Amino acid sequence: MNHLNLLHDSADEYGPIRVFDDGKFRILSFADGDEQSRIQLSTPHVLQHEYTQAMTLSLLFSQPKRIGILGLGGGTLLNALYHAIPSVQITAVELRQEVIDAAQMYFKLPNGKRIQIENDDAQNYLVSGFAKKVDILMTDLYNTEGMERGVLQTSFLENCAKNIKENGLLVLNCWMDHKNDLELVANLKRIFVDVRAIDTGSGNWVVLAGKQKNELNGKELKASAQKISAQLGFPLSRWLSKMYSL
Repeated sequence: MNHLNLLHDSADEYGPIRVFDDGKFRILSFADGDEQSRIQLSTPHVLQHEYTQAMTLSLLFSQPKRIGILGLGGGTLLNALYHAIPSVQITAVELRQEVIDAAQMYFKLPNGKRIQIENDDAQNYLVSGFAKKVDILMTDLYNTEGMERGVLQTSFLENCAKNIKENGLLVLNCWMDHKNDLELVANLKRIFVDVRAIDTGSGNWVVLAGKQKNELNGKELKASAQKISAQLGFPLSRWLSKMYSL
């Protein structure tokens, strides 16, 4: 990689917020050595991090009209989904106003009537709930110390389910360690009907939890992946081959 230039350096009560740029990529960081979000400046809507690409496998199981995103970061998921699904309504919830400001200033976020960004604590926000239930709810809640621990709590998972339509999905971005968390897996299987996971190979473990059983066979999933890959700008088949049922 080329030399990284520091474009933005600020801090709030939760820690530092830094934006770096090497002329090709732009990076949001919350701690030394941390890479919270990354975009390629020429194609900011094409996801660069492997775990975010894996999270979009949820599009194989739903044709969403409404998506909720908990944890905005640089807004890469929002950007990708906005461009891939022409009519989708997206609500993103972000705790830190300075992160929202940085995402809007440096990460080429789209704006318009289809996008709503809420400055709120995601766990509290779920209690009052989205204005309308969502088809897909994605959680990417990380801070300077790593993954937000509240994501693993039973109450959080139950509140997620309450905000998702009956045929909808929850998408959780976890650490690889969590695949061995028997309590987490048991709670997911109790609250949701169809639970699958992807080992990304990059330290993240992505869970797709559906409220209904999905009956698509392998051939149908591959065909769907091929179609959606064209919209997203990267091959979903790589992640489909890594997905397994819990």
